[in-house]
Amino acid sequence: MKHVLITGENSYVGNSFAAWVNEDPKISIEKMSLRDGTWRERDFSEFDAVLHVAGIAHQKETKENEYLYYQVNRDLAIEVAEKAKNDGVNHFVFLSSMSVYGLETGVINESTPLKPKTNYGISKLEAEKGLADLTCSTFNIAILRPPMIYGADCKGNYPKLAKLAIKSPFFPDIENKRSMIFIDTLSEFIKRLINYSEVGLYFPQNADYVKTSEMVKIIAEVHGKKLSLIKLFNPFIKLFQIQTVNKVFGDLVYDKNLSGHVRDYNIVDFRTSIELTENVENNL
Repeated sequence: MKHVLITGENSYVGNSFAAWVNEDPKISIEKMSLRDGTWRERDFSEFDAVLHVAGIAHQKETKENEYLYYQVNRDLAIEVAEKAKNDGVNHFVFLSSMSVYGLETGVINESTPLKPKTNYGISKLEAEKGLADLTCSTFNIAILRPPMIYGADCKGNYPKLAKLAIKSPFFPDIENKRSMIFIDTLSEFIKRLINYSEVGLYFPQNADYVKTSEMVKIIAEVHGKKLSLIKLFNPFIKLFQIQTVNKVFGDLVYDKNLSGHVRDYNIVDFRTSIELTENVENNL
């Protein structure tokens, strides 16, 4: 059995992973808050692996909160890893982000440079670099750079699109491709990563790229709503090269060669993942 410590008690990914493996006899979970200093007094030696998901995300970045990104996303991650290493834990899994590339559009492959533009992306990349310095034969690190994560009760752009899908009678039909990952798929990936003590850099994603308009249409259908996809406003939308438009309608994908055998851990097809996301308990 793998005894796993999840650092970050209120993390969406951490809580989702804990729920996913709840009945798995091969994994036992303990969650720990890092909000006060009591965790520093805890002995980590009883754990086989640490899943570090504590961090700051989905907040508007300001000059006032800039320091928090580095204090939490970078410094805290490195400090937790140092403690895990010193206490004899041999596997550390760190949740990074696609944001380390700083891209709004494009195809990310093994030669894509790391040029984060936000405090979130920069702090995650600096954390990765700090963790790399800790790697040794007895302390193995796995770093995940997932694309946009969606699932029941998720935060970010997905719930905004879901609200629009339910309320709007039409949506622009624009050809695009996005790398995304369903939360249960990510949880399954992390489970296998921990079970096999995998190390290195990983880019988990859904088996297929997502077209935004098709996703919005499926969301509407799941809720029994009729939504028409139209091309009328496409020329005008494409004129607006702004961040919001790029995030919704631009292409941003991982080369599938980066993700290895993605179908090995993709547990449901895309439509099923939307049906599971849009459950009756999901407050839209």
